[in-house]
Amino acid sequence: MTRAILVTGSGGVGKTTVSAAIAINAARLGLRTLVVTVDPARRLADALGITDLGDEPQPHEREPNLWAAMLDSAKSWRAVAIRHADPDVAIRLADNEFFKAASEHFPASQSYAAADQAATFVQAKAWDLVVVDTPPSAGGIDFFTAPSQMADLVGGRLLRLLTGGPLPGRRFFYDRAAKPMLRVADTILGNDLLQRVSEFLLDLRTTYDGVASRGREIERVLSEASILVVTTADPAPLAEAVRFYRQLPELASVPTAVVFNRALPTRWADLAPDPQMSAATGRLIQSWSSETLRQSDARDEFSSRYGATVATVPWSPEAPVDIEGLAALLDNAVGIPWDDLFPSGVA
Repeated sequence: MTRAILVTGSGGVGKTTVSAAIAINAARLGLRTLVVTVDPARRLADALGITDLGDEPQPHEREPNLWAAMLDSAKSWRAVAIRHADPDVAIRLADNEFFKAASEHFPASQSYAAADQAATFVQAKAWDLVVVDTPPSAGGIDFFTAPSQMADLVGGRLLRLLTGGPLPGRRFFYDRAAKPMLRVADTILGNDLLQRVSEFLLDLRTTYDGVASRGREIERVLSEASILVVTTADPAPLAEAVRFYRQLPELASVPTAVVFNRALPTRWADLAPDPQMSAATGRLIQSWSSETLRQSDARDEFSSRYGATVATVPWSPEAPVDIEGLAALLDNAVGIPWDDLFPSGVA
């Protein structure tokens, strides 16, 4: 059975790097591991040692148990249309400019496509572990809400109101009565805008059964996955982490742990300026000590308030630049619940 780890959190907290580090460590423990990320920075792609990262999993040249792929929302959203619409409708829908606009500008559609692609990798059962670096849209919450949002979009009251009675009867009425009238209107307007809009709405509605059914499958995969919320002790990312702990239990499951990245060593809290130091150096020492205490207090409060398992990944003056650096990133991590993340007997 393929296990899944969903690594989520707000942007800029290092969750993509943490995802890669977890995947590398899992692969070196003998697990066939796929790490799925979203458009990683060039530095991280280079560190992974995979220069041409796409939506098809690519094996790592030097890590025999490691594969990597990138979530391609636009491409996979086209696949969603082809999968859930009749063949004669699917191509027309996928090529419709309104459909393309929806896939590019409606956040839930992109998150749905990403969640669908991630769930497909898990259901393929080709790997022991799939580590998913979730998209940062809305802090990552969209990734979990998208399946139900998309079902509401293509089967909601507004779309039913715009397209009229039940399908396929409505399609028959449209072909026989509405389409000729729209052609006349478009002739007056000088283009076929109304006809294209109407066809788009009707075509979109035909995908409802498939999207709703697939949405339930995606939600099941998400509910069975382990969830790591990555944050830092800074106020904005911490507020996003709080939001995850409040909302995820209803959307998927209780997070397995919250990972505080870039944590300063606790021993720094006891640093004190030496009388022989310059005033500037003394102030710097005091600043580091105060920041260490603030971070420690933030972790303790989070754990106490939300009953969360708290893990820390230590701050490093330099970001990893190769796969060995990524692998070593978690060497000094504290509190990561490996037994809950990896299959029994592996960690």
